[in-house]
Amino acid sequence: MKFKVLPEPAADVERVAEMQAAVPLVPDEETSCCARLMKRRGVPSQDRAKEWLTFLRALRLVEEDGGQYRRLPHAADPEELREAFRERVYLAEDVLALLADADGPQSSEAVFERVRDRLPQWEQHRHTDADEVWRERVDRLLEWAVTFGLASRTDDGAYVEAADDGRVPD
Repeated sequence: MKFKVLPEPAADVERVAEMQAAVPLVPDEETSCCARLMKRRGVPSQDRAKEWLTFLRALRLVEEDGGQYRRLPHAADPEELREAFRERVYLAEDVLALLADADGPQSSEAVFERVRDRLPQWEQHRHTDADEVWRERVDRLLEWAVTFGLASRTDDGAYVEAADDGRVPD
């Protein structure tokens, strides 16, 4: 299963671990879990908290069963987060492959244009501003790739595949 929902990108992996820690170990209703994220981690709204719950599921840090969520009892390991992001977030693998195959830095807009044909047809009809919705998702994908050390942002705001040490390659 691939997840499409992405919260605003975090500055670092520690923030992901903090969000995971705010979800209870004992299964609880979505509304209660959202309230915990809002109170304990400063998430501004229930909709944003739902985005985090979904994303934490994609990263294999939280599970959902019958409308109840619980934190999984393992730490947010950076390598496992990278793997889950690549495998379970919709278009992440495509975006990362584009960066790997590119001849140079790619703007967010250029990446969007290259993955645009991979968007589900029903998604195009679901939103009156589908291109804007998906541009934002591609922006978030790229920024999460930076957070996880899979991509780097150049000084002019373009993106490149990260070197093994997470820096912009020469």
